[in-house]
Amino acid sequence: MKKIIYSMVIGAMVLLSGCEDHLDTENLFDKNLSTFYKTPTDIEEAMNGVYNALFVNSPHSNEHLAANLLSDLMLGGGGPDDKSAKDVDKFVDPQEDTYKDLWVETYNGVGRANAVIEAVADGDFTRYFETAEEAEEFKNNTLGEAYFMRGFLMFRAARFFGGMPLIPTTESDRLVPRSSFSETWAFIAADFKTAAETLPKKKANEYTLNTYGHANVWVAKAYIARAYLYYTGYMTNIEKQTADALPLPEGGSISKADVIAHLEEVRDDSGYELASDYRNLWPYSYVNQNAKDYDPEGTHPVLPWAETEGLEWVGQDGPNSTIGTGNSEVMFAMRFGLADWSFGQKFNNRVPLFFGIRDHSMVPFGQGWGWGPVHNVFYGNWPDEDVRKQGSVLDLNSKDPNLGIDSWNIGKGDHNTGLMNKKYTTLQHSGPDGVKGMFYYLFNMVHGDPFQLWAAQDFYYLRFSDVLLMHSELTETADGLNDVRSRAGLEDVAYSLDVLKRERSFEFAFEGVRWFDLVRWGDVETTGNYYGIEAAVNNSGTDATYSVQYRAETKGLVPVPESEVRLSNGVYNQNPGW
Repeated sequence: MKKIIYSMVIGAMVLLSGCEDHLDTENLFDKNLSTFYKTPTDIEEAMNGVYNALFVNSPHSNEHLAANLLSDLMLGGGGPDDKSAKDVDKFVDPQEDTYKDLWVETYNGVGRANAVIEAVADGDFTRYFETAEEAEEFKNNTLGEAYFMRGFLMFRAARFFGGMPLIPTTESDRLVPRSSFSETWAFIAADFKTAAETLPKKKANEYTLNTYGHANVWVAKAYIARAYLYYTGYMTNIEKQTADALPLPEGGSISKADVIAHLEEVRDDSGYELASDYRNLWPYSYVNQNAKDYDPEGTHPVLPWAETEGLEWVGQDGPNSTIGTGNSEVMFAMRFGLADWSFGQKFNNRVPLFFGIRDHSMVPFGQGWGWGPVHNVFYGNWPDEDVRKQGSVLDLNSKDPNLGIDSWNIGKGDHNTGLMNKKYTTLQHSGPDGVKGMFYYLFNMVHGDPFQLWAAQDFYYLRFSDVLLMHSELTETADGLNDVRSRAGLEDVAYSLDVLKRERSFEFAFEGVRWFDLVRWGDVETTGNYYGIEAAVNNSGTDATYSVQYRAETKGLVPVPESEVRLSNGVYNQNPGW
């Protein structure tokens, strides 16, 4: 099996490709705004281009990688030359355009979404379908996806940069000042609300395999909740302006009661549910099966721990996945798979590469650059009876042969705690071509340099467990929280915000969620974090201690790319603290 991600390359080529020319009419296939966007095929290709904007070239513009380095649970790591990882970890800007690709791709995607919205809103597609109802469903689904993705791209950027320039149409002035934080989140809220009102309602298992990874009505409703929690939390705890509603651009707002109703509809009607075993969400639960498929006469299992625990991967292609038992927990994902040097590395999930074990090629855990070692004090505070602990952290210090790590030694790399994230890391085993990545064999990756391109693991943006935990947080009740705890083998607890915060730190460790939680709670500025707490580390063979001090003057934001500030001729202002 080999994934083709949203036909992204075709979508990008037939669309408008550059931030600098946004919606110029000529492109490689000689299509323009007057000749394109006419047929369902045109529209599908255009939507591929919108999704293509999720992918960025620069590692530090990668949401998953950047948010983990900024968080308190992971250290900079890497080797002596990996200065940029250490700088980001210390809230120092490594270079003037560290996050430029995130900024640029945001507006590439927004421009493409605007073009789709304008074309489809006025389009008549009845001649392409057997019934008017089918044409209407196509139109609503496309509009809903386009609104959601425009909102999502702005949501992704605004959590890093704060207030953003708003470009709501293809004719809008591109050189407008950054809008206020509230205006930006009102824009995002309106797009999510429109998507939730427009997208057709289906059960999770009714979405076909070829549409998995696209937005749907349940994802839109869940992101209304995420936007509400982030905006009201940021305004209340960072800006010190109490907020209890998510504003809308033309007046009015989305209230807490509205958000709770959305979450309850997702919980009760969507068909999404928790995987029976937390550890089955992650690819290490499949490495034994894949090794057996490709090397039936070889050593099996390659990961005795997973065999002993009876783990079975749910897969990463939704409820109807052809690999694994079917994944009804992941609601929205960034899909990877197509990896080839001709396209660069951005279509390959670089988190397993950058956050993999430094200078050790073991089976089944392969090597990477060693960024993001796990803070040992956090690990020590994680109860051993919680199955998520060993399901999330690879404790190399144990040198456990059941994990295939008995040959590991700590003298490789900096900030090394001997603790690495197990959810997103390189997996490998023997096969016809020797020891190669699990996804190399799973997707028949016979092109390019496999070591740097074989991480085809999807990044989970949203899991159903977050719906349950957000509901508990908003209602201040323990039902959703205890459902999540029960799946982890833990007893019920009474609700408190501190209990909720602790639960989220364990449930979503190393998934790019923690940093934004700390910011919205204001916990970046309090003692409710691991900043300033010394970690015991090894720096390329020398024992030491290491801690990071959060800089409150940054207000939980990263710098706007300096080249964008200069090009704006004074229209853009730089973020505080940078």
